[in-house]
Amino acid sequence: MARGVRRSSGPLDARAQAILRAVIEEYVATATPVGSQTLVERYPFGVSAATVRNVLAELETEGFLGHPHTSAGRVPTDVGYRFYVESLVGEMPLPPVEQLMIRHQFGQVEFATDQWFRLAATTLATATRSAGLATPAKPRAARIRRLELVKIGERIASLIVVLNEGSLKQALLTIDPGTSDDELDEAAGRLNRSCSGLTAADLAERLRWFEEAPPDDPVFTLVRRAGERALRILREFDAATVEQLFSDGLLHVMAEPEFAASEKLRRVFAVLENRQYLGELFEDVTRSGDLRVFIGRENRPEEMADVALVLAPYGRPGAAVGVVGILGPTRLRYPQAIGTVRFVAGLMNDLVDHLYT
Repeated sequence: MARGVRRSSGPLDARAQAILRAVIEEYVATATPVGSQTLVERYPFGVSAATVRNVLAELETEGFLGHPHTSAGRVPTDVGYRFYVESLVGEMPLPPVEQLMIRHQFGQVEFATDQWFRLAATTLATATRSAGLATPAKPRAARIRRLELVKIGERIASLIVVLNEGSLKQALLTIDPGTSDDELDEAAGRLNRSCSGLTAADLAERLRWFEEAPPDDPVFTLVRRAGERALRILREFDAATVEQLFSDGLLHVMAEPEFAASEKLRRVFAVLENRQYLGELFEDVTRSGDLRVFIGRENRPEEMADVALVLAPYGRPGAAVGVVGILGPTRLRYPQAIGTVRFVAGLMNDLVDHLYT
């Protein structure tokens, strides 16, 4: 909920709703406070400018509009935008031609790679002229798909862990001098045969087999060492609510007059990159199971007071879930934004289904 603004004490009549909608749509289009004369000239309300001024004053009293000191016009408040989203407009579906083009782009991307999430963020940014956001589909408990060991130095190897939903993790592993590529391959093979499909809890139990390495079996020592490092990787992955954020279209938001001062937008993205608030949003959206809109001061951090987020979950609850959405000024084209985010979330659902069927 928004902070520091009064709420309406009752429903708005049809005239007040029409005028509020006109103010919001004018302001979204122009970023300029909207006056009564502008409304009378551009909208067929069938009433005088004085009547429109009275309604504007009432909407301001009820907390739906604000009145900048330097202007005779009004601007929407967070409460006004919230009423607009929930009561005055529906979502606007993407045109069929755009849907077909986006489906084609996703069809060209290899399954189970980071390209999915980069493409989702780019698609959302391009379609809405905002910043597109996407988090990878993340299971509650990651499972190993396969492991690889690659020698990169006399005493160092790279452990590559591919998780079931496609994420790839790498870590350095100390090896004994003289360890051959064949020994690394054999160790990786043993790990894949015994650890594929395991969660962190499963792997911890399985590693009990490798607690005592036979002194005459260097491969066994490698298996134990790599297995312990893989366990750390799984636990670290599971502990992070949001492990990675893909974004695109920052320049779209920077071009908006609200963010002429780039420092303001930098602080917004610093909040998201910190992951704490993003983790809260992730939990909120995935728990609700539906698209959510967060407007201005409905966002808890003060740095987010001038932005709106439209976020939708995707994936399979209990298997792997992620979030896609957009970030822009509160002066968003909400119907288009909601329709676009819902469409992309649907495409991401289809991609995740391919992994779990």
